[in-house]
Amino acid sequence: MTFEPPAQAGAAVRAAGATEQVVARMHRNARVLFLPALLFIALVGGTVYLLGVAEETWQLAGGLVVAGLLFLFGVLVPFLFWLTRSYTLTTKRLIVRHGLFTRTRREVLHSRGYSITLKRGPLQTMLGSGTIVVDAGSDRPLVLADAPGAVLVQSTLHELIERSQASGGYGTGPQGGTGRF
Repeated sequence: MTFEPPAQAGAAVRAAGATEQVVARMHRNARVLFLPALLFIALVGGTVYLLGVAEETWQLAGGLVVAGLLFLFGVLVPFLFWLTRSYTLTTKRLIVRHGLFTRTRREVLHSRGYSITLKRGPLQTMLGSGTIVVDAGSDRPLVLADAPGAVLVQSTLHELIERSQASGGYGTGPQGGTGRF
């Protein structure tokens, strides 16, 4: 995959980003959606049961309002927060985007060099995920919370940093060609 700058970006930006390639796009591990999925199944079952049992109109209306609020705050909001947090690893930088109403984008260039710390609990170890902390030294650390395939992501980050620093910036090798995995 190649990096495609937005159409409104200038010619210099498009030319500079032409050699950047996306290595991986990720979200948090989907295990954070386990409880919302269970709640959704219980809400469907409870709503069907309520439709058969409710004798009064106010009982049915009250039950449906409670079910709707539980769905909104217990299922939909957690799913949207999971969906709007993304990690993009390219050949030149690491980009973290998050936020439901106010979008925040942070990025770290591989050419700057940084330290990478992998934190894994017992459940994360069993599921192959982990929290990766990228410390570039000047800013607050960039945290990839509950990243899937954390060991692979960490080794890929190490390799991209080495390649970027060995070539004085990723993309051009000794023959002027584009470096690839």
